[in-house]
Amino acid sequence: MKFNPSEIAKPNGNIFALPFSKKEAKVILIPVPSEITVSFRSGTSFGPKAILSASPQIDFYDPSFPSSWEKGIFMLPISKKWKKHCQKLRSIATQCIKYLEKENFSKKKNKVLWEKVNQGTEILANWVQKISEENIAKNKIVGVLGGDHSSPLGLIRALAKKYKFGILMIDAHLDLRYGYEGFQNSHASIMRNASGIKEVEKIVNVGARDFCEEEIEFVKKNKNRISFFGDQKISDKLFSGKKWPSLCQEIIAKLPKNVYISFDIDGLNPMLCPNTGTPVPGGLEFNQAIFLIRQIVKSGRKIIGFDLCEVSPAKAGDFASDWNAIVGSRILYQLFILAVGSEKK
Repeated sequence: MKFNPSEIAKPNGNIFALPFSKKEAKVILIPVPSEITVSFRSGTSFGPKAILSASPQIDFYDPSFPSSWEKGIFMLPISKKWKKHCQKLRSIATQCIKYLEKENFSKKKNKVLWEKVNQGTEILANWVQKISEENIAKNKIVGVLGGDHSSPLGLIRALAKKYKFGILMIDAHLDLRYGYEGFQNSHASIMRNASGIKEVEKIVNVGARDFCEEEIEFVKKNKNRISFFGDQKISDKLFSGKKWPSLCQEIIAKLPKNVYISFDIDGLNPMLCPNTGTPVPGGLEFNQAIFLIRQIVKSGRKIIGFDLCEVSPAKAGDFASDWNAIVGSRILYQLFILAVGSEKK
């Protein structure tokens, strides 16, 4: 491969402008331009395109994993077909949400609209699952680039056919609502849906700071499978003198040997992702989040897959210089090299 990583990046249509084909790359990235069920601010459907545009500005050398990039990553094209599918469903979902906000509204009377959304999101999840299974069978590491946080459901289902595993979830929310707003595959229900997969042995949330009573009750009823390191709990411990490395070990101890990373960018300090759909004050700093994932790798655990979701670029300006995409592309790069690094002995 004739490629000099120290030279100026030359965009070639692939993520990070790396020169790998689908066959050559160890990591396959599935972009899912979806914001079907978003319940506050829109824009996540542009996340894959924005991150792709910003990604060539990254330098590849990493002191801990200096050659991991050489294993290669290939991002599948952003599908016009599936983007159109998602846009159509988003239009219907928006209509549903407006109905819910009206007084004296009968959901039963308009149930056909919810059925269209639920059927459509299941079709999308089945597509992601199919692509994921095809690449997992070829011994690839698969990642999903969302889109809203419902995007990786198909990948999680695909991994469950091969592994028993835990999910490390960095997120400002618990996403444990049952069919939020009547949408079976809502972005706010992704971990509730994942909890219904028996091969998912553990779900560990880090950074949640916005949740409802229904979710807390679900955590209490499933305390053997769901652990919750909320933002307030983390802050209280750090302010009381606890060191972040020690707290990371507490988190990691809850995870099994195989780990899936689900990274909702709103788990970070919103100064790092100001345009995300549901920003919440507080959150992890960039280096805190990356340190945690690095410690997972150092513990000997294997990262079997990952997703990065809810990156929303600013509505104006060049995607390549968008702050949200700049941060998102660097998180994605770390997920890539750490997933590869976790396979090395």
